[in-house]
Amino acid sequence: MELRVLQYFLAVTREQSISGAAQSLHLSQPTLSRQLKDMEDELGKQLIIRGNRKITLTEEGMILRKRAEEIMELVQKTEHEITVSDDIISGDVYIGAGETDAVRLLAKAGKELQLKYPAIHYHISSGDSTDVLERLDNGLIDFGLLFGPVDTSKYEYLEFPIRDVYGILMRKDSYLAEKDSICPEDLYNKPLIFNRNTRDGDLLTTWLGKSLSELNVAATYNLLFNASLMVEEGLGYAFALDKIINTTGVSNLRFIPCEPPMSIGMNLIWKKYQVFPKAAKKFLEEFHALSDEVRLSRRDMNRGMPGWV
Repeated sequence: MELRVLQYFLAVTREQSISGAAQSLHLSQPTLSRQLKDMEDELGKQLIIRGNRKITLTEEGMILRKRAEEIMELVQKTEHEITVSDDIISGDVYIGAGETDAVRLLAKAGKELQLKYPAIHYHISSGDSTDVLERLDNGLIDFGLLFGPVDTSKYEYLEFPIRDVYGILMRKDSYLAEKDSICPEDLYNKPLIFNRNTRDGDLLTTWLGKSLSELNVAATYNLLFNASLMVEEGLGYAFALDKIINTTGVSNLRFIPCEPPMSIGMNLIWKKYQVFPKAAKKFLEEFHALSDEVRLSRRDMNRGMPGWV
């Protein structure tokens, strides 16, 4: 399958008609139709259902559209990396990140590097672990920011020098909003909202002391902002990390930490045996130095606290 034909296919899906795509590609309609038919014959699957006014995609066609978009994005990224001059440190750094205030550290490293190499640009895409790992495995991003343990058979990693604190996001008019902390028993009869990757035996269910089937799981989410809207509309109580959703001022929400306290570590990960372009390599070096600086600063601060051993 040729890249040129994938571009033709994407043009058809964008224009939703073969005639419109042919016009945008400066091809004759019979030529484009023949190319698409040859691709369907090669794959042994129908990809497009041709209607009177517009085309629709079959299930296989929708799969090919998603993969074709990823392939073309990867091709463009690769072409840019190869054509960058050897004498100039420039290029693009692609990072996939879960929702966390720790993204500030990535931004700070980027800012420091920008002062030295202003031709480096950054692209951060948000998502949960499922989204980040898919893009990392497909080569669409250089780094991923993930919570919890790392599959070291597939990825290298650098541990963040900070941890995120878990709590419960709730409406301010809930009677639980008067508490300073939330214990598992407070939630046993409440409608709960979890991240879609929550599983029995993980950090949250272990803290709760119950399996998901024993709890009232009202909804799941992959981005906390959407969960905050569900909470605000009274759908339930959401497990959340601190400092992501604004609960100050006129906000109708409150974040209350868990008791016993519950926190989670984060890692910047990348594929094993990854050969980085110059921009990504410089970013990793800068982030490594910043992490060491933050870790040392926190250690020195703790030494000055009572009880330090």
